[in-house]
Amino acid sequence: MSRTALAFSPHLDDAAFSCGGTLATLAARVWRVIVATVFTASVEDPQGFALACQLDKGLPAEVDYMALRRAEDEAACRALGVERPVWLPFREAPHRGYGSAPELFAGVQDDDRMGDALRSAFRELIGRHAPDLLLGPQAVGGHVDHIQVARALGAARGTRPLLWWTDFPYTLRSDTPRRPLADTMTALAQTTLRLTPGSRASKRAACLAYVSQLGFQFGGPQGLDRRLAEAGDEEVFRVEGPMPPL
Repeated sequence: MSRTALAFSPHLDDAAFSCGGTLATLAARVWRVIVATVFTASVEDPQGFALACQLDKGLPAEVDYMALRRAEDEAACRALGVERPVWLPFREAPHRGYGSAPELFAGVQDDDRMGDALRSAFRELIGRHAPDLLLGPQAVGGHVDHIQVARALGAARGTRPLLWWTDFPYTLRSDTPRRPLADTMTALAQTTLRLTPGSRASKRAACLAYVSQLGFQFGGPQGLDRRLAEAGDEEVFRVEGPMPPL
């Protein structure tokens, strides 16, 4: 019987960007690999900063931005060779009262009470799929959605082994990116997984599938390639719990 890996991605691209090579490697080794993205809910008639986050990617207001991104996510998962993605019905931070880009990186607001709902949803998924390995974000960069997912996953994991990925491309945007969970993460052992040419190619293809994000995040496909080259042929994790053979 094949083993199962379950990755909890805050947004529709984070898992592929940060550990797509590892996910592709596990799938090639006949693991059952599931990517569950947390903040994927469509929102009718977005306003204010939430609408601006769509318009600045060249998408008019009438486009269902999250439906477009979910379609991209399906293509990315096919490129990685993993199962059809799971989408949880939670709203991204701009739809939860975070009204500007600086607010997204200024810590969790007191009235943002996603924690209980996320922990419950994560426990349900973990119970349903009985994964041998979990993966999730360290929240490097300090995006509030990444923090919420990391905290909830830490509480929901039980004793299951967990690889905490290094959030890309936040790690490359500053010499000193925010690390709000550093006290927890630096206490854990670090491991590095080297990518094969095949897993690198799968990761690149998956990243390219997120067409709506390439200009905003990287300045286009060539910028993505430059950033992937900067990241190198390794994916770096913090390790919690006894790891199964990968």
